[in-house]
Amino acid sequence: MGNTINVTIRLDRETKESAEKLFNDLGMNLSTAFNVFARQALRQGKIPFEIYDPFFSENNQAELRRRIDDIESGKAKLTVHDIIEADDD
Repeated sequence: MGNTINVTIRLDRETKESAEKLFNDLGMNLSTAFNVFARQALRQGKIPFEIYDPFFSENNQAELRRRIDDIESGKAKLTVHDIIEADDD
């Protein structure tokens, strides 16, 4: 493996513990898993998996279109809701 260096990354505790469990079940530790990720990214010249936002899924977009059609046709009424602020931490 040649010269190795230490790299520090930040993860929330739950993500780290879940990742460690998954990777241990796959026969590797967290360091090995990140090495696999980095090597695959370098080989492929990109992140080696699709980054996915479920908001843009076909099913969600179809549901949004259906609801918009219902509102525009008068089949459903648009209601006002209070804004709920989410804590992203």
